Amino acid sequence: MADWLSRLLELTPASGRLEVRCLYGAPWRVVYEDSAAGEIPYHVVIAGAAVVEDPAGGPAEVLHAGDIVLMAHGSAHLLHDGSGRKPATARYREAPNLTVSENVGSGERLDMLCGRFVLPAHADRLMRAYLPARLIVRGGENAGQLSGLVALMRQESGAGAAGGDAMLKALSAALFALVLRLASEVQDAPVGLMALAGSPRLAPAMEAMMSSPAEEWTLPRLAALCNMSRATMARHFQDKLGRSASSLLADIRMTLAATELRKPGGSTERVAELVGYHSVAAFKRVFKQHTGHTPAEWRRAGPAAVAA
Repeated sequence: MADWLSRLLELTPASGRLEVRCLYGAPWRVVYEDSAAGEIPYHVVIAGAAVVEDPAGGPAEVLHAGDIVLMAHGSAHLLHDGSGRKPATARYREAPNLTVSENVGSGERLDMLCGRFVLPAHADRLMRAYLPARLIVRGGENAGQLSGLVALMRQESGAGAAGGDAMLKALSAALFALVLRLASEVQDAPVGLMALAGSPRLAPAMEAMMSSPAEEWTLPRLAALCNMSRATMARHFQDKLGRSASSLLADIRMTLAATELRKPGGSTERVAELVGYHSVAAFKRVFKQHTGHTPAEWRRAGPAAVAA
């Protein structure tokens, strides 16, 4: 049986691409506008430090060498050196597999890789609904697991060797999986899927829903798996996830259904049964609520369909 993270990544297959390598001295600033649906920008600090903040508010946080931040909701954000001074002019040059941005600023030098993970339209809802807007994994706590992967990305970004672009895409996808794994292992994971996965008492319920979404997972059944009463289970689930168990199950089922409807032979009746619906009418209603499309519309649209 696949573990919860492997199953999640099957449901929400992420591709990745590395876009820019920033080599800056202070003062510097990098501004990102809102990303398109399904895009999750990420930044890896290799050397130096960076302040990341949301222009709309919220606390600024300092990233140090080895730290990684994912903007899981694709929201606008900026990174800077913290001095508040007008940034030095940056110049851009094309490297074999990405763009290099450099300035002639002074002081401690920043070396930062910037890219984005890209999710299929039907998977975007599941990730954005259950991940925090800003997800940070600290390299100091996970240096051994992260350093090798980041070192490979850094090497490929400047090597210009054959297959470099394909290697960087594969390494970026691996980075996505590793960041989610590490985020679920920290003690103070923010409310959402990572906090739920990191709870030994509640993890059995999530594992069960991920591995067998067609099962009739009522609250009493899930509570029994976790050795809790119904009331305790519901309260702890809400505290950790920010949503109910039934909401998570519905999102898992609809993400799976969206994938299956695109496959040959993916009839509405067969997919409804596959994801645990005895009533095709009920399945159609829930699917449209989640995606903005009927199952037939989704199937006809093919990869061009966009989730609501």
